[in-house]
Amino acid sequence: MRALWNSLPVPALLLNADDTIADSNPAAESFLNLSAKALLGAPVWDKVMIDAPIEGAYSRASANRTSLFVNDVDVGSGERPPLQCNIQFAPLTDEALKDDGDQMLMIFEPREMASRMTKSAQSVRAARSAIGMAEMLAHEIKNPLAGITGAAQLLSMTLSNGDREMTDLIVEESRRIVKLLEQVEQFGNVQPPKCAPVNIHDVLDRARQSASVGFGAHMMMIEDYDPSLPHTYADADQLLQVFLNLLKNASEVGSAGGSIRLRTFYEPSLRVQRKDGSGARLPLQVEIIDDGPGLPPDIAADVFEPFISGKENGTGLGLALVSKLIADVGGWISVDSVPGKTVFRVSLPTVPKDAQPTPNDGDT
Repeated sequence: MRALWNSLPVPALLLNADDTIADSNPAAESFLNLSAKALLGAPVWDKVMIDAPIEGAYSRASANRTSLFVNDVDVGSGERPPLQCNIQFAPLTDEALKDDGDQMLMIFEPREMASRMTKSAQSVRAARSAIGMAEMLAHEIKNPLAGITGAAQLLSMTLSNGDREMTDLIVEESRRIVKLLEQVEQFGNVQPPKCAPVNIHDVLDRARQSASVGFGAHMMMIEDYDPSLPHTYADADQLLQVFLNLLKNASEVGSAGGSIRLRTFYEPSLRVQRKDGSGARLPLQVEIIDDGPGLPPDIAADVFEPFISGKENGTGLGLALVSKLIADVGGWISVDSVPGKTVFRVSLPTVPKDAQPTPNDGDT
């Protein structure tokens, strides 16, 4: 019986009559990112976080010894971002359990994230559509801005210090507009990413080093890497831009002495559905975790949409661009945020067999 329980390929928990966890199989421990020691004896609703009020329905099913099915709910644990699942509860009989018969079986069925990938694709399309006109005008706007900036700088040379504040303001605001236009132009880049085998940790280290001496100097960077991770298949420059944007966001909301944790791990069960209907595995996980105040609840569900920002004077293009870049390499990004802990999770593919280097690759 124990060998069968441990061999179950789906996450499963055994629940006592008082809603505490009596047992967990290895798949559940991996799915919830919690050890058996942390799970056993704990109230199930403290360890399994579900975005639907199912406790009452479960109590009735447990009392009546009936099955319960819950579809399309997000399930998390506080130790990993939520994943859309179907959940099944079923009573165990005396014959199967050889016990008091009051226990219930809780089985998770992680769904392929087609709906979330669709939303990600919709975000990319919405961004391109919303800024289509702006992209066409960007080059024309940047040219006169360069002239305005140059004229203001020349004019400032003939002014007193008091009057020079106005020309400095012109230069500063002109440069800010140029940066915004450059972000807009990046959405219009239809060139496919230059994918190649990439060591995730090399890219993360470059991003961390850049952040540590710049915008994230006030934060403590914590590395929590799985050194056994294989290479991903992505555009290294685009991946670097993604990690820099995520680190910048985490640094901007963090206070001095705060921390940012860079975590990598392998999750073989994570799959998505491509546009052609075929399945794709995204086992390589990168998490950027900060201890800031969390995302505003009114924008948390739409944070990857263009022009949605929780920051004062924010453009709302940074995370939309991150979503686009990750989608371009066939990856997926999600966020889970509560006050004191925000987790941005990037899921990436491994190198496909037809792109694996041959023994002669790199020889000269």
